Amino acid sequence: MNIDLIKEAVEFSELQSKIFHNNLYGVTDGKKVGTYIEKLFQKFLEDKYGDLGTGNSAKGIDLPGLNTDIKATSIVQRQSSCPYRNARQKIFGLGYNLIVFVYEKKDYIDNDQRLCKINFKYITFIEKHRTADYTTTQMLINMKNAGANKEDIVSYLNDRRIPGDEIEHNMIAEEILKKPFEQGYLTVSNALQWRLQYKRVIELNNQIEGVYNYVR
Repeated sequence: MNIDLIKEAVEFSELQSKIFHNNLYGVTDGKKVGTYIEKLFQKFLEDKYGDLGTGNSAKGIDLPGLNTDIKATSIVQRQSSCPYRNARQKIFGLGYNLIVFVYEKKDYIDNDQRLCKINFKYITFIEKHRTADYTTTQMLINMKNAGANKEDIVSYLNDRRIPGDEIEHNMIAEEILKKPFEQGYLTVSNALQWRLQYKRVIELNNQIEGVYNYVR
């Protein structure tokens, strides 16, 4: 199904920024607010396009029919995180796209009414081939362009303590040399947690193919 997720996310954010979300008044748990927004966006899409596979948790992502995961995080935090499955994803990417909403939540009282508004500040869409670690892919691309061999790459993986044993590092090094891979724009720890640093992607000003931003 051909869906322009950025266009839909912008429409969604404009609508949701205009209405009240009073059931979130006083809620300080960022995970709870994030899940609320993610579910709202899922419903928004399903109301327009029907079933997008959201009930299928086999892939572990929110929109398996679109090979996309949804994340929402507060402007106060300005980063979102999620577990990686394995070390290969640090170099070759998650294998699915990301759409990330950055919001500002405001609680206030008006005429004894407890009110809550959610204003969306940024929306970022990152295609799957851009979801690897920024520093690691930058270094490996430079090494490969400079003519590094398998031993050089294995040595780098060891020095950076990339998770995996000698056999796995050799297999990853062979794959790096055999096939092209692209610069990633996430930050991935060796504890297999990815983080999206919004300042980095926003400063790209939509000049990099595969990384798209909307700023309200």
